[in-house]
Amino acid sequence: MMQAAREVSVFGDAIAYFNEAAELLDLEPGMRRLLTKPSRQIIFSIPFQRDSGELEVFTGYRVQYNFARGPAKGGIRYHPGVTLDEVTALAFWMTWKCAVVDLPFGGGKGGVTCDPLTLSKGELERITRRYAAELVEVVGPDKDVPAPDVGTTPQIMAWFMDTYSMHVRQHVPGVVTGKPLEIGGSRGRVEATGRGASLVALAQMRRMGIDPKGARIVIQGFGNVGSVAAQMFADAGCKVIAISDVTGAYASETGLDIANAVAYAQEHHSLDGFRGGDKITNDALLELDCDVLVPAALEKQLNVGNAARVNAKLIVEGANGPTTPDADHIFTQRGITTIPDIVANAGGVTVSYFEWAQNRAGYPWKESEVNERLADVMLDNFAKVSDLAQLRNVPLRTAAYMLAIDRVVASMNVRGVYA
Repeated sequence: MMQAAREVSVFGDAIAYFNEAAELLDLEPGMRRLLTKPSRQIIFSIPFQRDSGELEVFTGYRVQYNFARGPAKGGIRYHPGVTLDEVTALAFWMTWKCAVVDLPFGGGKGGVTCDPLTLSKGELERITRRYAAELVEVVGPDKDVPAPDVGTTPQIMAWFMDTYSMHVRQHVPGVVTGKPLEIGGSRGRVEATGRGASLVALAQMRRMGIDPKGARIVIQGFGNVGSVAAQMFADAGCKVIAISDVTGAYASETGLDIANAVAYAQEHHSLDGFRGGDKITNDALLELDCDVLVPAALEKQLNVGNAARVNAKLIVEGANGPTTPDADHIFTQRGITTIPDIVANAGGVTVSYFEWAQNRAGYPWKESEVNERLADVMLDNFAKVSDLAQLRNVPLRTAAYMLAIDRVVASMNVRGVYA
């Protein structure tokens, strides 16, 4: 029963944010009904053989939420907490994330309910190939283009691409993004989400009059998003005073040595045992006095239970759905600015789009070109969101949804409804 309540709340949060923006856009009821229902939800069993010879069965999901602007786009998540409702919410968010940065994609998301940390490399490969085989008929460069997400890696994307290519009897690198460079991946893809988050954060800091030099940054999560963002903040002269991963949080009022922390995490595969700062709890980290708080872990980290104690001027959502609607309203009342997830972490899908385009053209770009184009897309569209927020006197989140919904509705109105 507890899990069912959680499932309802994940998609419920997504719908709540959508409804706030939809009210301001005066969407007619039929269009609102269309936009709050997924196009396709797929659930299937994944039988596989453990290294011991034991047969086991996991559950796989793929949700293709909307195709109005192009093929579905979204990651594949391997995590014990994966549910249909979570995947549906994430696919819903991907629809708006792609639209708000003006990419020719719809929204999708997938996942397998498993713990990848307990699986061998061989077991992961068998699960991935079976997962890909179940989806061969509904994915493809012009249908649905998966990518890495929580618990998945470029290697897993390589297995997915190879399985799909074997089934369709041709080499199809564009079926997934986030692949290794050797088989068509894009330079700059791994760093893209963290890079994009720091770009918009620094832009908003300048708008708010926060000088990056010495600005105090707190980052929850130290994977690809958190670690890259931390390094970029440090490079900009900011003082990163706390970081964390699942092993705990590490803080220093004088600022952490981020290069050292990144090297430690790469060597030990976590921050566990890191001596560069004082160990505190993840809960305490979220309540530290800072200029910028970057939640870059999982959903619902900022909620009604801790929102009143959050002590940041700016929140930059590196993760998907880290703030509940109730907490978001508290932040607005308290004058805390939030850059929403659909903008802040859109750097990953933007460079995924670049990878998809490179695969279709058969021409790879230099990393400097990727980073330059990423900055153009992120900052141009963030400026549009900021201007709309100012024009309509609404929070950045509402403005982002308004811009994204307007773009999707425009595409749906031009295409019409095939009924």
